[in-house]
Amino acid sequence: MPQLLESIKTIGFTLKPNEPEIKLVFDSIKILFEKRGITVLLSDNSAEMIGEEGVPFDEMCKKADCLVSLGGDGTLLSLVRKSYKYKKPVFGINAGNLGFLADVSVDSVDEFLDELLTGRYRIDERMMIEGYIQTSSGKSTNFFAFNDVVLTRPTISKMVKINASIDGKWFNTYRGDGLIVSTPTGSTAYNLAVGGPVMYPLTQAFIMTPISAHSLTQRPLIVPVDFTIELSSPDDKAIAIIDGQDDYEMQEGDVLVIKGAKRGAKMLHSLHRNYFDVLREKLHWGDKL
Repeated sequence: MPQLLESIKTIGFTLKPNEPEIKLVFDSIKILFEKRGITVLLSDNSAEMIGEEGVPFDEMCKKADCLVSLGGDGTLLSLVRKSYKYKKPVFGINAGNLGFLADVSVDSVDEFLDELLTGRYRIDERMMIEGYIQTSSGKSTNFFAFNDVVLTRPTISKMVKINASIDGKWFNTYRGDGLIVSTPTGSTAYNLAVGGPVMYPLTQAFIMTPISAHSLTQRPLIVPVDFTIELSSPDDKAIAIIDGQDDYEMQEGDVLVIKGAKRGAKMLHSLHRNYFDVLREKLHWGDKL
């Protein structure tokens, strides 16, 4: 597990996009940080949305000891992906309901800051996907994903056919609406919605889950992180979607290659945060007898 931070003097914030009314919440939280002598930097896009001055995102990431998203899980997901190369710990303040990722509520920020400044927190390292799309012409597009990579049909009226190989050896052809390759963190996202398994987020493995497969024999598959997964659609176009935020159109002959990244993303959590409590609350699992 990564060690605790040497100091927490500067915090970088991003806000949920397209919600300028979040300014009131941000202003109240900013006061709590500054009251403890912590400098608050706001990314330029978020600052523009609420009519304040900000700093370029890259500059914020370089200067900050830690990064914070104010919003929901989508806001935190975007921040983790965009800041990944800076190796800074990230945590989320949830402006709505308790999230799987953004687990500090607005009401608990004051208490959490006391814990943060006295070292009562932990930093988890979550598996990341590193991949690229290799076109038939030789062009390569690289990407990182925190939750999942989805290969799906280009139009709603057509089925997609996906050839899947592991470590260079073909093992399956999926026919249906598509295929999800998820990290353990992403197991509670799209993967869960289509019947895939929930996996403890510090596990090191891929989850390969078919979407509306045209065969009852196609089931989710757990694959160790040290394998390389290759996906292609031999007959038609397909759409590769990265973390639900970026998409690429793949042509016949293009190959989507997925590996485990050499290092994970750093997530900062309260010591009180228990993943199984979050699962029980979010998924409304059974009453305690």
